[in-house]
Amino acid sequence: MWKWKAKNVDWQGGRLSCRHCPHGDLEKRLRCCLGQTCVFDRRPSLIEKFFASNPDMSNGYLQHPYFEIRAAAARHAELFRLTALLDDPDETVRINAALRLPRRFLLRLRNDPHREVRARVAGALEGEELLPMITDPDYFVRQIVALRIGVPQLRQMIDDPDAEVRRVVAERIGPEMLSLLAGDPEAAVRLAVAQRYTPSQLITMRFDEDCRVRLEAALRVVVSGLDLMGGDEDETVRETVKERLTAVARASASGTHVVLEMHPARSSVGRF
Repeated sequence: MWKWKAKNVDWQGGRLSCRHCPHGDLEKRLRCCLGQTCVFDRRPSLIEKFFASNPDMSNGYLQHPYFEIRAAAARHAELFRLTALLDDPDETVRINAALRLPRRFLLRLRNDPHREVRARVAGALEGEELLPMITDPDYFVRQIVALRIGVPQLRQMIDDPDAEVRRVVAERIGPEMLSLLAGDPEAAVRLAVAQRYTPSQLITMRFDEDCRVRLEAALRVVVSGLDLMGGDEDETVRETVKERLTAVARASASGTHVVLEMHPARSSVGRF
């Protein structure tokens, strides 16, 4: 006979025992086991194991008062029983049900009151399905939207109030719209723009107030734009400019025409 241990407690914190369990027949068939696989244990992992071993019993637990039991049951219950769970008071239950239902039901949760549900929904939707979520009140949800929405629709997120969202926009938006973010008040956004700019475009960012942006310019800007960067206040920027100009001077002296582009980890000289 199993001895009760403090960790074997039910969802209400009471003593857990197999003596009065309605699923005694399952124990005999090795489909449940106290402390390992139990629907009444408070631990979600053990509840999940129970329904994984006994999916045919999931339907009967969709209205259980413990949300972890309802959430686990929703992952295994018959689909036609799940629509009622879209209005469940617990967010985990709602999203577990929605992710298994046809897409039109998932769309209903785009305005769910809980940010975690909306984040999961945003991570499952694509393209124009995400348009209603570009103004979501939570920055994290909008960041996921910015990562998944179609590139043409990113134009609508350029003025997002959160810098991290705008940074994602800068990393994905079409190159013809990058200049709209080049003057962003946040350096991280401008750096994302600089990293995508062509060497010729980087001329406009040589004197950015952030040294990381200026370093990106020093590494890749066209050679003609380096002269005015030699007196930069940042030592790394000055050294990068000096190194590139020295390489150009040496190549010129040898009569070789070069296009010099450097990267933080290495420099390369392309000859033609």
